[in-house]
Formats: sequence, structure tokens, C-alpha cells
Amino acid sequence: MHADRWAARLALVLALVAAPALALPDFQSVKSGWRSSDVILLDRTGQPLQRVRVDQAVRKLDWVTLPEISPAMRQALVLSEDRNFYQHSGVDWSAVAAASWGNLWNRRTRGASTLTMQLVGLLDDDLKRGTQGRSLTQKVQQGISAQWLEHSWTKAEVLEAYLNLVSFRGEIVGLDALSASLFEKSPSGLDAHESAIAVALIRAPNAAPPKVAQRACGILHDMGRKEGCDQIAVETQIALARHGNGYQQDEQLAPHFARKLLARSKLPPGVPIRTTLDANLQRFATETLRRQLTELRQRNVEDGALVVLDNRSGDILAWVGSSGDLSKAGAVDGVTSLRQAGSTLKPFLYQIALEGHWLTAASLLDDSPLDLQTASGLYAPQNYDKDFKGPVSARTALASSLNTPAVRTIEMVTPNRLRERLYALGLTSLNESGDYYGYSLALGAADVRLLDLANAYRTLADGGLQNPTRWLSADPKPQAVRLLDEKSSFIIGDILSDRTARARTFGLESALATRFWTAVKTGTSKDMRDNWAVGYSQRYTVAVWVGNASGAPMWDVSGMHGAAPVWLEVMGRLHANTPSRPPTAPVGVEMRQVRFENTVEASRREYFLPGTARDVVYAADADQRAKPQGISNPVDGSVYALDPDIPPANQRVVFRADGVGQPQWWLNGKPLGKGSALAWFPMPGRHVLELRDNRKVIEQVHFEVRGAFLKQSPPGKKAAKRQS
Repeated sequence: MHADRWAARLALVLALVAAPALALPDFQSVKSGWRSSDVILLDRTGQPLQRVRVDQAVRKLDWVTLPEISPAMRQALVLSEDRNFYQHSGVDWSAVAAASWGNLWNRRTRGASTLTMQLVGLLDDDLKRGTQGRSLTQKVQQGISAQWLEHSWTKAEVLEAYLNLVSFRGEIVGLDALSASLFEKSPSGLDAHESAIAVALIRAPNAAPPKVAQRACGILHDMGRKEGCDQIAVETQIALARHGNGYQQDEQLAPHFARKLLARSKLPPGVPIRTTLDANLQRFATETLRRQLTELRQRNVEDGALVVLDNRSGDILAWVGSSGDLSKAGAVDGVTSLRQAGSTLKPFLYQIALEGHWLTAASLLDDSPLDLQTASGLYAPQNYDKDFKGPVSARTALASSLNTPAVRTIEMVTPNRLRERLYALGLTSLNESGDYYGYSLALGAADVRLLDLANAYRTLADGGLQNPTRWLSADPKPQAVRLLDEKSSFIIGDILSDRTARARTFGLESALATRFWTAVKTGTSKDMRDNWAVGYSQRYTVAVWVGNASGAPMWDVSGMHGAAPVWLEVMGRLHANTPSRPPTAPVGVEMRQVRFENTVEASRREYFLPGTARDVVYAADADQRAKPQGISNPVDGSVYALDPDIPPANQRVVFRADGVGQPQWWLNGKPLGKGSALAWFPMPGRHVLELRDNRKVIEQVHFEVRGAFLKQSPPGKKAAKRQS
């Protein structure tokens, strides 16, 4: 009875000791449970796209299989940590005996802990080595667990799991993270020296470089390499000094998209997340933008951005935030940065005018010098090509991006209406009232984001319907809501696709001309600080911005020459094998033949909203055909301000005369020149300008030019700032 009691107690002790072994997971569970410290983004087809580290406490990359690990690394590990790894069954009894004998005689030995026993400590928190070492009970449990593991796992599985789970230095866990951080390569490429350094870190992860190099040199000799230790000491110093994120095995195609995605969504690390991006398109768009910016570097251009949207779903198909290493500000995301919109807002202005029946596409607008007195001074818009066309139709005015007609249109529409429309479309950066921006809002004197602008154009492309952009393939597809009138959206798209109407400014053949149907608009901001090309096909919307993140002006680079070539190439790639057909006119849109008096424009068939096609003959107003004699520019009382951001050679005031046969200009009582238009370099001061015909004074005006010190004035208070 007494013996039975002792037997029962012994069985209980053995059961308690063996319990950890029974709790150990199998190999597949360990491998499948591995999680990287990165969020791993895939494209819409499952291709690797981008990795972003989100767990700052630990650095872990992917699980690497044994065949993906260099033979040198495997050899160095076994020789250093467990010479009899392939002979023992979890516990190396010969090493245990040697360690015990050494302890008895106070001699230092290699130690008795096998790789399998170390792996057990990595798998079971209760068996991890503490600061005081392991207790006797823990050592017994570790040995039993190691033997159980050897019966359940193969040697290859033990070695593979160990190299993925072991800590090397600092927060680095696993061989993949170590190889990337210290050697900037994958584990398959580790040579003998690098392998020796890596294994040396296992026993002393945070040792000083000389100590690590000394141990690595010994491991290298155990591997049969007879090189001296000087070289490996240098390599160790370099590797440990590097200790960064370093090498990435996969391409990093969308860093800016990834950062914005993580800012708006909490994503689990280590789990591949499928996005809406197309990796092949993303790669092509990036290369195209970089190639264009490389060609423009001599014109003081280094930054750009691009976004591609699917019209119906709102899927973000490409997001290129910067030019990367071509820029001094490569981390700045041009897709979401605020930049001045230029003429890209004009389509929405003209759409309001069509909806309100203030204009039709055939209505004539006067493209001639215009001076408007505003609260901040005289406002005098100029055209892209610094020329005026006279009477033009609204179709031509929009397609050719004429500024003066746009300002005349916003006089009808009002800045408040335009601002409210743009804000409703998602351009939420316009958070001031329309009066704050004034008439210059017609020419894009407001800051917008490329993504918001692209989505507004996508709304036009989809007939006035809009749903939110989609970032992840798993995101639901929300119902679209109507933000714009379908009929006027169609007419605006037809105008933006009209190569003939565009020709007055850009010619018939340009970077906006595609072999398939597209509607597109360019824009260039003040002083050529930003230029844009935004447009859509039947299926896609592409938006491109080119400029400088610093805000520095480009040198003679407009939207036509900066952003448009990129837009054209990307759109061409999208439709290499996909047709794009013109949209069908919605029910109620009328088509009429129209003609214009005095050959203002060629006769054509034109689209009209219901009830607006009342007249098929369009004539220029009398005041457009015959103007009274006098000075049309400057207006009496004008105040001009020199802009220190513009080179002096590029700043001119153009004096213009109407109705005079042989106009002569006198300034401050002295003859200045002849001609109906005369460009004058503005000199600070108050001036008296006279228009004469022979000796007769036709008209006299007074104006003032103020110096560049006005740059320090509060925003919106500059007087008579010329806009272009």
C-alpha cells in the first residue's frame, strides 16, 4: 500500500513535468500563426504592392522556409549552437555529460541546450530562460518537451521554426527581418561572413560590435574558413550600424497610398490586405511620371502626382504621390496636397450657367480685355496665350480655356454659387465663402486636392452620379447619389471632348488628342507653380499634377507641356485594348444646327438643354463689333502691384486702344510709342497716360504702380494684382 502511494506520487510528478510537452503546438500551427509586424498590401489581383511597418515593438517580416535559407546560414547555426543536431533526439546526452563534468571542475563548456530545447523555450512562455536562468524543474520539462517535439516534428521543421522565431538583436525577430535590416538582402543570399555574424548575435543579441565580431570569427573558423578576423570586424561594424528597415524583397509601389490608407483604416499586421490598386498600372504610371519629370528638370520641375479612378465603382486604380528620389520632398503626397487649381474648375462654372439657362453652348461671350473693380483692387484676367479672340461661343471659351469669358460667366453665376457647387462635389478645401475667392475663383485661384478634383470629374463622367472612392476590394459598393444634372453633365463632357473647339488655343493635334473618346481639361496656376491635366474616358478618370512641392514656379511649363503628356500616356495604356465610346445624349437634350453672323465661328450642330434652343442664329452684340474711341486698358484709377515672385522681364502692363486709326501713347508728358497695343515695363509711382491721334488727345487716364513691398500685405488685400 505504501509502495502504491509512492508510485502514484511519482506518476503525478512525471505528469506535471511532461504537461508542457502535451501543450506544444504542431509545426503547421506555428507556421500559420506567424504574423509579420507589417501591414501587407496586395493589388486587386493579389500581387504584392506595399509593406508598412505598424508594430514598433517588434520587427518581423515573412516566414521563410528552409530551402529559402542559404546553406552557409544553416551550417553556421548548427556548428555554433548544436553540433550533434542531426544525431540526437531532442536532448544531447553527451553534451549534458560534458556540461556536468565541466561544472564539477569549474570549466567552461559549450552548454547542453540543443536547438530543439531552445525552440521549446521559444514556443512555451513558461520555459523561456529568465534573467536567473532556468530552474531544475524547467530544465527537466524542457528536456521532455524537446524529446516530444523531435518525435512530432522533423529536423527540417525544427530548424526552420527556430530560425523564424529566434530573436537576433534589439526588436528584430526572425531571419527574414535580420537579413533585411542588417544585410539588406533575403536569407537565401547570406554568405559565410554574414551567417557567422547573424549566428553570433543569437547568444549575445545586444553585445558590442567587437564582441560580436570576435564570436563571429570563431564561428567562421569552425566552418572551415581560415580568413583573418579583420575583415569580419569591419563587416560587423557596418551591419550593426545599419540596423534599419533596409532591404525590401518586394517592390514598394504605393507608399503614399499605403500611409493614407492606414491613417483612415485600422488594418491588422501580418495579414495580406487586397486593395483596389492595379500593380501593373501603378508601375506604369510611376515610370511615366518620372520619365516626364526627368525631361522637365531643366525647367525647374521636380514633383508630380497622379491618380486613376474607375468611373462606375470609384475604385482607386493608381496612386502616385511623388516622383520619389527625383524630388527633395519625396515624402510629400501630391495626391492629397493642396495646390492652386488653375483652369480645372471652369467646367463646373459653365455647367451652372447651362443649368440656370444663363448660357447655352452656342451663346457668345466677349473675349476682350476686361477690368473689374473689386474690393481688393482692379481685377484684369489674361488668357493662357496672352491673346484675345473677340466674340466666341461658350463651347469655344471652355474648350480653349479662355479666361475673360470665364470671368464674365462667373459675374452671372456669382462666386458663391460656384463655391457651393464645388464644395458639394467634394472639394472641401474650399472652406471659405465665394466672396472670399471673388471672380478669380473662375480661373482656379483656390487650393484643391488632386484626389478631390479627380472625383469631381468622375462625377461628370458618370452623368452627375457620385459614390465614395473605394480603397479596398472588400469595401462595400455604396449606392451612387446624384450631385449634378445629367443633361448638362453630358454637354460639358461633349465640349471637353471637342478637338475643334479646343483648337483656338491648343491646336488640333496636342497632348489632349486621343484616338478614342475622352473629355479633358488642363490648368495652369499663377506664375506656373502648378499645372494639371484632368479628364475621363467612358470607363476611367485620370488626373495629373506637375509642379514643385516647395511652391517654386516652373520655367515656362504649362499644363499642356507638363501634365498633359503624362495624362495622354496613362489614358492610352488604359485603353490599349479597351474601347471608349462617346456617351449617348440623355432624353430631352436637343440637337440643332446653329450658325453665327460675321463668321464668328463656323456653323455646326449644337446640343441644348430643353427649352433653351430658341434661336439658331448667333450674332455678336453691337458693342463687340464696334467699340468707341479710347483707352480700353488701363482703366482710370487702376492700381498695379509688382510681384517679387515673377521675374521683372515677365511683368508688363499692356496699354490698349480702340477705334483710333494711328494711336500714339504718351506717358507723363513724354512720347512712349505707337500701336493699338503697347507693352510697358511697369515703373513704381503715379502715372498719367494719354492716347493721341496725331496731336489730338483722345483720352487721358491716371494709374499707379506699387512696388514689391506689397508682398507683405495680408492675403486678399493686394491691389490690382493681374491674374493669368
